Amino acid sequence: MALIIKNVDWTSAKDKLTKLREKVFVYEWRIPKEVEFDRQDTAAYHILLLDEAGAEIATGRLTPEGEIGRIAVLNSCRKPEVYQQLFAALLAIAEQQGMQTVSVQCELEGVNYYQQQGFRPVGAVYMDAGIPRQRMSCSIKQFSLPKVEFTH
Repeated sequence: MALIIKNVDWTSAKDKLTKLREKVFVYEWRIPKEVEFDRQDTAAYHILLLDEAGAEIATGRLTPEGEIGRIAVLNSCRKPEVYQQLFAALLAIAEQQGMQTVSVQCELEGVNYYQQQGFRPVGAVYMDAGIPRQRMSCSIKQFSLPKVEFTH
């Protein structure tokens, strides 16, 4: 699957980012819309992944504090290579911004996966929108970042 990776800002891509996140988080996962969208969106770095036909299939964001989140992938596109490209693009931005560490807030079933990627739990498990989560952090030097080419 050939993917097109776009580094976009909230102002210019808000409609596309909102549509993807609503499909995944609000309609599929039933997370309240007022919880899904927050003031961090305007300051965050956003990635938009398109398939070879140019359709938007995934998005994710990196906050200025280095938190990777709001990873939304359409159900029909949830393949390892989509997640890998999305994550690599967000890590490339973190590296470009001179960030030393990145963090994620994952569901409990994702803890083992993130630990295999070099992340370590930070703090206690907490509830977010009715879902138990764990904050995890990792030095950016832990990653072997694949080359990512952004399309504008």
